Amino acid sequence: MEKISRKNWALIWVLGMAGQICWNIENSWFNTFVYRKIAPDPSIVAWMVGVSAVVSTFCTFLIGTASDRLGRRRPFIAFGYILWGVFTIGFGVTEFLPKDPLWLAATCVVLADAVMSFFGSMGNDGAFNPWTTDISSAGNRGKVGGALAVMPVFATIFGAIVSGIIIDALDFFAFFTIMGGMVIAVGVLCLFTLRDAPGLAPNRDPRGFWHQFAAVFDYKIVGRNRELFWVFLVMMVYFIGFNVYFPYITVYFTDNLGMDYTLTGVVQGAGLLAASVLTIPAARFIDRGKCGPVIAAAVGCNLLGLLGVSFSTAFVPLLIGVFGAGAGYILVLQALTAWIKNLYPEDQRGQFEGVKQLFFVCVPMIVGPAIATPVINAFGVEKIVNGVAGMVPGNSLFLISGLVTLLALLPLLPAARMEKARTGAAAQP
Repeated sequence: MEKISRKNWALIWVLGMAGQICWNIENSWFNTFVYRKIAPDPSIVAWMVGVSAVVSTFCTFLIGTASDRLGRRRPFIAFGYILWGVFTIGFGVTEFLPKDPLWLAATCVVLADAVMSFFGSMGNDGAFNPWTTDISSAGNRGKVGGALAVMPVFATIFGAIVSGIIIDALDFFAFFTIMGGMVIAVGVLCLFTLRDAPGLAPNRDPRGFWHQFAAVFDYKIVGRNRELFWVFLVMMVYFIGFNVYFPYITVYFTDNLGMDYTLTGVVQGAGLLAASVLTIPAARFIDRGKCGPVIAAAVGCNLLGLLGVSFSTAFVPLLIGVFGAGAGYILVLQALTAWIKNLYPEDQRGQFEGVKQLFFVCVPMIVGPAIATPVINAFGVEKIVNGVAGMVPGNSLFLISGLVTLLALLPLLPAARMEKARTGAAAQP
C-alpha cells in the first residue's frame, strides 16, 4: 500500500477545503446573491447553475487531457486556484451592474459564474482530483474518499455559519473579496510546496491532443469499464435529486422560513457536522469493497432526512432532518469517490475526471434545477424579496428531491453485483 506523506495529507486538506469552500460559495451563496441583488427568479439560478456545469465539465476534460499528456498536475492546480480566486472577486462586481434591463444583468451574472467555474474546474476537478488519485492506492482510498467527502460538509458548515456572519456584517461584495483572496493565497502556496507523484509519467497519443481528448468518448470504453459506468449512473441519478433542492436550501430557510443567515448557518452546519463522524466507520466498509451497501443505506438515510426537512419548521426537527440528509450525502460521496478512483484506468485518470464531471456535475446541475424551477413556480410561496415580487421555494421541493434520489438504487444493483464479484475474485488465493 502506497503511503501518503504528511505534507501531501496537509495539501489534500488545504487544497480540498479551499476548493470546497469556493464551490459551496458558488452553489449556495451565488444563488442567494441572485435572489437578493438581481431578482427573486428561479430561472436565473437554473441558467447560472446549468451553464457553469457545462463549462466546468468541458474544462475538466480539457485540463485532464492536458495534465495526462504532460504528466504534470502542479501548474494547473496552482494557476487554476489563483485565477479561481480572482474571478470569485469578479463575480461580486456584478452587484453594481444596472438591473434594467433585467435580462442583461442576468446574462452578466451567468457569464461571470461560468468564467469562475472554468478556472475552478481547472485547479480542482481537472488537476487536484487526479493528483489525489496519483498519490494514493486501493488500500487507502477509503480514507482519502472519507477526507474528500467530509470537506464539502466542513465547507458547508463554514459557508453556512462563517459566511452568514460575514454577509450579515459586511454584505456580499466584501464576502466574495475575502473568499477570493483566500483561494488566491492557496494557489500561491501550491507553487512552492506541491509536487507531482513520482510515478506520474506523460501519456501522449502520437496522433495529437484533440485525438487524445476525443478518445475518451469512444463507446468501447464503456464496455471495458462496465462497473465504472454503472457507478457513474448511480452518481448521476443521486446528484440530480440533490440539485433539485440544494441550490435553493438557503433561500428556503431565509426567504420562506424567515431565518437570518447566521441561524440558517447554524441549522445546516450543526446537522452536517454531526453527520460527518459517520465517515470513520464507513471507511472500514469501503476499504473492504462494501461501497454498494454503504450507498444503499445512505440513500435511505437521505430520504428520511429530506422528509424531515420538508415537514418541519422548528429548529430541532430541522436540525434532525439536515442531519439525515447530510449523512446520506456524505456517505454517498465518500463511497462513490473511493469506488470510482479504484476503477479509473491508470493512464487516463485526468480524462476520466472529465467523464466523472459529466455524471457528477453537468447532467445533475442542468436537470436538477430544471426540475426545481417548475416545482417552485407551481408550489412555492410568492414573496417580496428586496422590494421585488417573486417565487421562493416551498417544502414540496424536498419531497421531490427525496423521490428522485431514491431512483439511484436502480443502477446501484448491477454496480454492487460487479463490485462483489470483483472484490471476491481479488480475495481468492
